Amino acid sequence: MKKKTILMTVALFFASHGVMQAQVVEEDKDDENEITVLDQNGEEEVIEFPEAMAFELDSLLNLYMSKTYLSEDNDCRMKDVNPVFEKEVYIDRLKRIPATIELPYNEVVQKFIDRYSGRLRHSVSYMLGASNFYMPIFEEALETYGLPLELKYLPVIESALNPKAVSRVGATGLWQFMLATGKQYGLNVNSLVDERRDPVKSSYAAAHYLSDLYKVFGDWNLVIAAYNCGPDNINKAIHRSKGAKDYWQIYPYLPKETRGYVPAFIAANYIMNYYCDHNICPMVTRLPAKTDTVMVSRNVHLEQVAAVCNVDIEQLRALNPSYRRDIVPGLTELSALRLPQTDVGRFIDREDSVYNHRADELLNRRATVAVNDVQPTYSSKKKSSRRSRSSKGSRTVTIKQGQTLSEIAKRNGTTVAKLKKLNGIKGTNIRAGKKLRVR
Repeated sequence: MKKKTILMTVALFFASHGVMQAQVVEEDKDDENEITVLDQNGEEEVIEFPEAMAFELDSLLNLYMSKTYLSEDNDCRMKDVNPVFEKEVYIDRLKRIPATIELPYNEVVQKFIDRYSGRLRHSVSYMLGASNFYMPIFEEALETYGLPLELKYLPVIESALNPKAVSRVGATGLWQFMLATGKQYGLNVNSLVDERRDPVKSSYAAAHYLSDLYKVFGDWNLVIAAYNCGPDNINKAIHRSKGAKDYWQIYPYLPKETRGYVPAFIAANYIMNYYCDHNICPMVTRLPAKTDTVMVSRNVHLEQVAAVCNVDIEQLRALNPSYRRDIVPGLTELSALRLPQTDVGRFIDREDSVYNHRADELLNRRATVAVNDVQPTYSSKKKSSRRSRSSKGSRTVTIKQGQTLSEIAKRNGTTVAKLKKLNGIKGTNIRAGKKLRVR
């Protein structure tokens, strides 16, 4: 539950700008995974945050692309102070976003805007910088399927623009595909390859999936909710709400995280458009060097490429995120290896050397093996051998009420004497329900 905290406030009354006050940004003591709002009856309701809203900023800044191409804007003159505006200002700003998808305002949406503009403002700074890498890819995929471009902000709430993100239930990549859904939409996943981690392939798969969901629900807020919890849960919520097909009407019947998912999407659209109004400075982006691909028809390890072509191994991993064991399985099928454009010629010139470099060590899965045919010499107890032979082919029956040894012997082609010997019976009394060896 929410913990109370006192924030320093600076009274700033600029009625013409709708500013009520400004909060000096301090550590927010709210629970990392949930918020509390008042429902229509005035009672407290707990809503879970999407998992990516709890990601640590340090882990995002430790990614190769972040370390190499992002930096803080030292020339930024904005104070780390978060203005708080009148409700009408938020409503007006959301209306001004050029969007096909409905982006309404309510208290739940406000809570998510507050979280992005407050506690997560430095993560927003990272995402604004990282968006220079990923947004063109998202937009191209969405355009291909004729979808609203504001859907490009789904990965903001899905993965915080972390291509290596893996959720607690195994959803993976920028678009957080589950294994079954990823395979359904053509993403190859096996021991060596996970294309859910490929920004380009996963973006086209996500656009395809969103397009299919819209054909089912015909409402973008329901599509966004279904993307989070699956179409079956949306259909259940629709039935429980007596057939209502409006997200805000089926809201009480949705899983906790999904109740916060559409508000988080609206808040992500808000903050990625109005970050300046909340004194958030995007991280400075240096665009990566241009890249190109070569197709390989043999297995090759990224360490082989790094060593022979003198390329940073971490850069290779960042450029080829779908290869989960650093092995490009060209022998399985023709596979793409992405390289800095300046290194493509070097790879082609040294291709044989690349394949041969430490191949026995790095690609050590044997194609054939010799079987050790030396006869072992060891002693074994005859008693054990006899026991194993005697137990081979043994059979038991369950004694039924009223049965006698004579009847059981006759049914199983043996004698009473043999039955008594096999089971250690001295008399003729037997008990129903017991197991009896018959051979």
